Amino acid sequence: MEKQRRIIWGFVLFFFFGCMGKAYAQPAIALDSGEAQRKMWVEQLVQIANPVLVNLSQQTLKARMPYESKDLSRRKFSHLEAVGRLICGIAPWLELGPDDTPEGKLRAKYINLAVKGLTHAVDPASPDFLEFKEPYQPLVDAAFLAQGILRAPTQLWGNLSPDAQANLIAALKSSRNIKPWENNWLLFASMIEATLLELTGECDTARLQYGVRRFRDDWYKGDALYGDGPAFHQDYYNSFVIHPMLTDVLRIMQKHGIEGSDFLPEQEKRLARYAVQLERFISPEGTFPVVGRSIVYRTGVFHALAQASLLHQLPAQLAPAQVRCALTAVISRQFQSEANFDAQGWLRVGFTGTQIDMAETYINTGSAYLCATGFLALGLPPTDPFWSDSFVEWTNLKAWNGVNVPADSALKP
Repeated sequence: MEKQRRIIWGFVLFFFFGCMGKAYAQPAIALDSGEAQRKMWVEQLVQIANPVLVNLSQQTLKARMPYESKDLSRRKFSHLEAVGRLICGIAPWLELGPDDTPEGKLRAKYINLAVKGLTHAVDPASPDFLEFKEPYQPLVDAAFLAQGILRAPTQLWGNLSPDAQANLIAALKSSRNIKPWENNWLLFASMIEATLLELTGECDTARLQYGVRRFRDDWYKGDALYGDGPAFHQDYYNSFVIHPMLTDVLRIMQKHGIEGSDFLPEQEKRLARYAVQLERFISPEGTFPVVGRSIVYRTGVFHALAQASLLHQLPAQLAPAQVRCALTAVISRQFQSEANFDAQGWLRVGFTGTQIDMAETYINTGSAYLCATGFLALGLPPTDPFWSDSFVEWTNLKAWNGVNVPADSALKP
């Protein structure tokens, strides 16, 4: 009912401002406070997460999770896709821990579900033991899961039993059997090794460093954009994978004194510049360009922008509340259709609704859960300026309303 109320008021306000001659009225949700926006984000993330975490905690994920894809041969990989990608996105919110607020009590529930579920996911005796070692897809989603564990060291890793921790380490190590392709996949191998280094103090250093060197030395194209391997692709893989994983891997390398970590300050500058670009992609109406492969990852398009917000790496010209309001408009717009979910609450394959023809053959139900990475800023407490500051118009809303927006400029080499 609350979601329906927001949509109804959105139409009312749209027509109201339209009659007043305002070309681009602020979306209704953007008129609310940061507190109200945060509540909407939490509700949406919980809706996305619920069927995955509830079923994994009950050891019924494989039995109940649907499979929607153009390729019927990838079903056995889809469960780790859903779990790894969801954990990658929800982990920072869980890491805030439980408290006596309604949101804190909700976090306690989902921390418990996630810990139970992860225990089953890496237990060889569980019916929901996930596939980590068969080439090739498990390398991808073991890396997303590893990144999620790094983002919640206390509430996820710290709450696992010693046996479950040992099983998780074994599962991550088993993915070493998979040789990554010479593209963004190199960062999946690096991400897993960075996580093993953090959790155990040991890693395959060559596998850790190789992907970092390739992106640093060979594949940077300029103005914060990396090639996906030697070639440049006009898509969102700089946000889905490259900037978030490269940044997190380098942070772990710096913490442990690994050679090559001196590249981190430069990478952080590039992440900040890319965050500016992503924010400028968001239209006054909360839409963004539908371009490139894997577009059905929905709000996962803004993984890098959300990560820059979480890490307090936004540049000075990009106010945190401005990013909050822009992403709120996107989340509200992208998930307004009930067709995003099936009758049991599972995500459908689509961009905003069910749109299987927009998906590549490697996409399936589990893949769609990368959308959770767009919610990383929920890992910032409600007192953070990202949430506590007043409404700020985002760049395109300002520009299309005639505000004198400063010129954009490329990152200097």
